[in-house]
Amino acid sequence: QVQLVESGGGLVQAGGSLRLSCSASGRTFSSYAMGWFRQAPGKEREFVAAISGSGGVTDYQDSVKGRFTISRDNAANAVYLQMNSLKPEDTAVYYCARGRVYYTRRPPREYDYWGQGTQVTVSS
Repeated sequence: QVQLVESGGGLVQAGGSLRLSCSASGRTFSSYAMGWFRQAPGKEREFVAAISGSGGVTDYQDSVKGRFTISRDNAANAVYLQMNSLKPEDTAVYYCARGRVYYTRRPPREYDYWGQGTQVTVSS
């Protein structure tokens, strides 16, 4: 069983930055892509960013390109999401998830383990 634990969420003013972290259990962390998703109240969970097993390939939702950066440290079994120039519309619960395969994917169904989520609130 894989466990994912997110941290780093909080309240920030528009234009500010936050760094989310996700720590994973398990011995084959580098064999799987990792992703970040978010869900705002009344909306469906949406893809934010993903990174391949080695970290060599990344993918971003258009609305966060140039502002968010996903990275991973396979030695530490961790994945990160650096969020800069935050906007009120970035407010949501952010989840990290482990992909079913090595390569990046966008649909939530392509991820089999999920963290409990961390709240990010951006005030205007």
